Amino acid sequence: MAAAENHAGPESPVSEVESEPPYIHVLSAFLAMEPPDYVISLARECIGDSITGSVQRVFWENCVKAAANGNTSYAKKFLKKLISEIELENGEVLDELYEEYALYMSSSKDDETAKESIRVCKVVSFLFPEGLYEHPSCPRSRKLVIPLKCSLNMLEGDTGCSVWPSSLFLSEFVLSFPDFFAGKTCFEVGSGVGLVGICLAHVKASKVILTDGDLLTLTNMKLNLEVNHLNYDDDLAQQSGKAQSTVKCVHLPWETASDAELQEYNPDIILGADVIYDPSCLPHLVRVLATLLQKRPSHSAERDNSPEKCSENEYANAAGEQEHAPVAYIASVIRNADTFNVFLKLLDQTELSITDITEKLKPLEFLPYMRSYDRSSVQLFSISSR
Repeated sequence: MAAAENHAGPESPVSEVESEPPYIHVLSAFLAMEPPDYVISLARECIGDSITGSVQRVFWENCVKAAANGNTSYAKKFLKKLISEIELENGEVLDELYEEYALYMSSSKDDETAKESIRVCKVVSFLFPEGLYEHPSCPRSRKLVIPLKCSLNMLEGDTGCSVWPSSLFLSEFVLSFPDFFAGKTCFEVGSGVGLVGICLAHVKASKVILTDGDLLTLTNMKLNLEVNHLNYDDDLAQQSGKAQSTVKCVHLPWETASDAELQEYNPDIILGADVIYDPSCLPHLVRVLATLLQKRPSHSAERDNSPEKCSENEYANAAGEQEHAPVAYIASVIRNADTFNVFLKLLDQTELSITDITEKLKPLEFLPYMRSYDRSSVQLFSISSR
């Protein structure tokens, strides 16, 4: 899956159509496991109403074969929908698609009773618009392809291994404003699958510290770093006398993290995605944020780097002076106003300032093909010490 963006080889009959932006959206939507009817509707937008043999070949060569990476359940649903749509048009279905669907139907590997515990490989492809060739975070291919082992059970038991909208939003934010993070020590609370951390490494943060309080989530995160060819280190103490790793993974339950331990990390920037959800955890989260955001002595002139007190350009320039004034960026979907108000009250009691910067520093849209991601539901906040 690391080579997902080059799935069609140079001899492939679909290599030319794959390079067309509309087909990039179709293939990206499939690899991200978007709803099958939506993936097919994207294809219809590209080629008209009829799902021709050449379009079926695109699906076969670039999509269905990707199911060998462990997404057979999704591929089966997709093939069922695709074949049904073609037959409704009285079209001719490729033999390969029929044969593959029959194989899925006869296979016992896709155990419906075990679905909730299955890890799938979801590929998140950040697509850079044509005018961003010179953007600091833009790869030469204009695609940043990140495969992630994750869970589809987003409601109970496996939330830390799911890809949440706020982590997608925060990742777009990192990629949109790479100068904020380049050369900085970045610390994420509740890192989940590790998507934000992988984006931080891409924009060349000097040190990325990913933390989570759940050991199973941490194990899955490390697998994702390996799949994306990132080295990680479990223990900061192991770093003495040798070059530092790009990414560090730390087991950090908020309720047991000591102030002394937190102060050792000394981050420039703290990040968090969808961490404001459980009222019982909020006092511990706010204590962790307050400790990490403590101002540190600096020889540089004091200035207020808060987003509400400087223009966007000044704010970008201020990102280079955060040695003495760490800042936190928290992306969140506010599902319960009462819970969020508890968070605000705790911040005020701890003398932390919070500012909604969703509109002021709006990320670029790098996930135009992802219907399941409602970016309008996510708010972005900056938090700093008063």
